[in-house]
Formats: sequence, C-alpha cells, structure tokens
Amino acid sequence: MHKQISSLAVLQKLDNKLDGFQGEKQAIEGQVQDLDAKLSKGRSDLALRVEEVATLVAAKQELEGNLATEQDNITRSEVRLKEIKTQKEYQAVSKEVSMAKKMLGELEEQILTKDAELTQLQEELATLEANLQEMEGHVATRTDELRADIGELESGVAGDVAAREEVVKSISASMLRRYTMLRDQRRGVAVVEARDGSCLGCNMNIPPQMYNDLHRGDELIACPHCQRMLFLAPPAQEG
Repeated sequence: MHKQISSLAVLQKLDNKLDGFQGEKQAIEGQVQDLDAKLSKGRSDLALRVEEVATLVAAKQELEGNLATEQDNITRSEVRLKEIKTQKEYQAVSKEVSMAKKMLGELEEQILTKDAELTQLQEELATLEANLQEMEGHVATRTDELRADIGELESGVAGDVAAREEVVKSISASMLRRYTMLRDQRRGVAVVEARDGSCLGCNMNIPPQMYNDLHRGDELIACPHCQRMLFLAPPAQEG
C-alpha cells in the first residue's frame, strides 16, 4: 500500500472517531441548553405571576381607598341631614347619600371579586414557586451529570488528538489538503478500500489496469467515479 494512503486511512479513522466524540459533545451541550431554557421559562412565568399579583393587590388597595372615601362621604352627609332645615336641601342630600351607598355596594362587590382573584393567583404563585424550586434542583443535578459526561468525552478524546497529530506529521501538506477537501465533499470519507475490482465508496467498478496499478502500491490511485483515494486492505493473516 502507498505509504501516504496508509497514513491517510489511519487519519480518517481517527477523524471519524473524533467527529463522533464532537457529535456526542454537541448533543450533550444541547441538552444543557434545553435545561437552561426550561429553567429560564419557569423563572419568567413566576416573575409574570408575581407581577400579576402585585397589580391585583394595587387595584384592590385603590378600591379599598375609594370605599373608605365613600364611607366618609356617607357619614358626613348623614350628619348634614340632621342639620338641614329645608325640604329641598334634605332631598338633595338624601339623594347623595343614596347614590354613595349604591357606590359603596358596588365597591364592596369589586373588592370581593379582587379578593377571589387574588386568592387564586396566590395559590397558582405558590404552586409555581414549588415547581420552580423542584426544577432548579433537578436541572442543577442533571447539568452536573451532563458536564461530567462532557469531561469524560474530552478526556477520552485527548489521546486520539495526540495520535492524530503524530499521523499528520507523516503526510505531505498537499496530500493533507486533498484529503481535507475530499472529506468535506464526501461526507467525511476521503479514503476507501477497493475490493474485487470495485470502489467501496461508490460501489462502481474500477478499470482493470487501474486496479492492477493499485496492487503495485507505488502511486496514488483515485476512484475515477467518486474521486476518493483508494487503498487495498492487507491480506488476512492465516492462523
């Protein structure tokens, strides 16, 4: 086998393995990002509910303020009724008291409605807080596990990276460029075995003379169909 091709075949095997490690790492990092996004949404939902509660509390307080004002108005008007001398003024003040009491009833109903809404929101808020606390614990544990997995992957990759660097030293720059280009174009497969007169990369027949030249191993042979670099597997050793 051509020496450069032999080195490239080893390089490709290492690169495919490193690609697999990289794919696993990206998948794990994606899981971490998904967990972070889920946690962020949980916190956002909680913050929104807290804001809703605050708005409702403010609205209730405003109603209670209006209620107190109307109650003061009624008290003052009822005192005035006792001091009025004319029938016309008495009827006018009585009408004011009647309208104020009607408003008082409406305000009390609105406050009761706000109380019911506030109770429901506070219950939902408590549930969200409990769920978020549980989620934070789960996410923290799972994230630690995933980052540990990444650490193990990176530790395992270190040896293959070092081995790759050694193999690259035995390959010429021009050959390495060709290998990289083919690998990019052919889905990670730049070097393939030729067997029984065919390229195992594209499964097309290789011209007989080219196949014979490949057996001599004194020159680089590329498949005329897919342009991948070809090699022959060494003969199996008999036991």
